[in-house]
Amino acid sequence: MNKPKVAFICVHNSCRSQIAEALGKHLAGEIFESYSAGTETKPQINQDAVRLMKQFYGIDIELKQRSKLLEEIPPVDIVVTMGCNVQCPFLSCKHREDWGLDDPTGKNDVEFERTIKEIHSKIEDLRERIMTNQVNF
Repeated sequence: MNKPKVAFICVHNSCRSQIAEALGKHLAGEIFESYSAGTETKPQINQDAVRLMKQFYGIDIELKQRSKLLEEIPPVDIVVTMGCNVQCPFLSCKHREDWGLDDPTGKNDVEFERTIKEIHSKIEDLRERIMTNQVNF
């Protein structure tokens, strides 16, 4: 069986969705493929996210990731919206869920760390649900 493709989606694809893509690859790469995208892009990934992902995981998300538009990723099986607090972008899929995460952009490191830990936990949960066929795709 092919690994399901998971897209982490938010409007700007510069912070939460980028963290989720990196942690998806790091924590669940053997179970699912991770992508991220948005309806708009930023010239660079949020630098606080870059710095803290290096600090906590040794992952330099700027090495292999960039802010992308929805049409730049392949067709996916699962879409996870980050909780955009606006109309989240739509992407066709077989399973969709919203993680309702507040954007830590412009906030302190404590808020970023909380968001990163929450994404880490949700990635592990998604990994487990895919492994035990609790997510239909």
